[in-house]
Amino acid sequence: MKLTFYGAVHTVTGSKHLVEVNGTRILLDCGLFQGKREESQEVNLHFPFDPKSIDLVVLSHAHIDHSGNIPNLVKQGFTGDIICTAATRDLCAAMLPDSGYIQERDVEFVNKRRAKQGEAPVEPIYTYQDALACLDAFATRNYYRPAQIAPGVTLTFLDAGHMLGSAIVLLDIEDRDDNRQKRLVFSGDLGRKGIPIIRDPDIVDSADILLMESTYGNRLHETYEASEKRLERIVNDTYQRGGSIVMPAFAVGRTQQLVLSLHQLADKGDIPHIPIFVDSPLALNATSVYLLHPECYDDEIRRFMMEEGNRDPFGFEGLTYIRQLEESKQLNHQREPSIIISASGMAEFGRIRHHLANRIEDPRTTVLITGWQAPETLGRRLVDKAKVVRIFGEEHPVKAQIEALDGFSGHADRDEMVTWIGAMKKRPQRTFLIHGDEDALTAFQQTLTEKFALRVDIPDEGQSFTV
Repeated sequence: MKLTFYGAVHTVTGSKHLVEVNGTRILLDCGLFQGKREESQEVNLHFPFDPKSIDLVVLSHAHIDHSGNIPNLVKQGFTGDIICTAATRDLCAAMLPDSGYIQERDVEFVNKRRAKQGEAPVEPIYTYQDALACLDAFATRNYYRPAQIAPGVTLTFLDAGHMLGSAIVLLDIEDRDDNRQKRLVFSGDLGRKGIPIIRDPDIVDSADILLMESTYGNRLHETYEASEKRLERIVNDTYQRGGSIVMPAFAVGRTQQLVLSLHQLADKGDIPHIPIFVDSPLALNATSVYLLHPECYDDEIRRFMMEEGNRDPFGFEGLTYIRQLEESKQLNHQREPSIIISASGMAEFGRIRHHLANRIEDPRTTVLITGWQAPETLGRRLVDKAKVVRIFGEEHPVKAQIEALDGFSGHADRDEMVTWIGAMKKRPQRTFLIHGDEDALTAFQQTLTEKFALRVDIPDEGQSFTV
């Protein structure tokens, strides 16, 4: 069996890992690489393998850095199945067309500028229609239901606890090259215990080969309860000074967490009843998918939904979902205290940039960052306390209060990942660390080597291993 790592190596984006066994080529995830425009365009357009040569895709979850280049894979000739959970398929049905639409709009803007400079136009990586076309290839499997997907390869999904539908991938393999049984485990993005809405991550009893995410391999989170308490304090402080809170938030996962937390805080009277706006068509579509998949919910949200008036955990008095652009623009004229939750989560595109441009120079405003921010993004510059930021080509002095919470993270931290691996009755003979930046990878490699004496590799881009 051969493993080749084509994405999310020495970085946290563009997940793509190729498994070759028994004459079958299985791609684990097919994510978009997200970074500087020119670099990401080149990486995403051109695969380091022939898409026609891939037999199957096994998709861990719907986030764009894991699923986002599937339309391009199909566009370039892939004809196999894309296997995932039902919730992941339904989220992709909302997210991938949205990604195609955004790419088309971005290319329109870029090409106007290129035309003025006498340069040739560029094409989107894929379009809205390309994304719709790829959905025909999705084939769903439920959690805990083993299924043979290739000669000598049985797939089982366990719950990763990262987002709705997220999965730990178990491949039980009869390797016909060396006549050995092997279990390959791909963690996907591993979640945390105690995060609301979704269930806790499942424990894996054994692994021979482990592909392990390492996003927070060198960091610890504050508890969810501590972050929720700080959210309460931030809302009250901002309200007292007559300001509004602007939250860049990922449309899938983080937005639903924030809405539920605000719902619960308002119900208990811990925060004032102020208008809350979710300004993201994708978040609205994703929330509709959440309502279709109660089988993924944890016991806490089930109990909350049984309380009188809480049948819909993502809808309550004072909460408004914004779909139309004109309604979004009207928020810029609202001056009484409010909460605006809008995508994108790193403030790199979408409606959040308009809200930031409109309010970031107001000292009454709080900009609340609730997720990991990649280097070079507007969100990272705000977290790093930049005095001036550029939005839509114009400089804005940052006079708003900047706050950050990491307890809402959907990724396990270092100790949570160590606990997860430590619970295995049979630990892996080979471990490959992926989906982390350099500091996180090297720190986590050292932790696993010292604590469990594991053989741990940090693969390079395109590097292959026979296992």
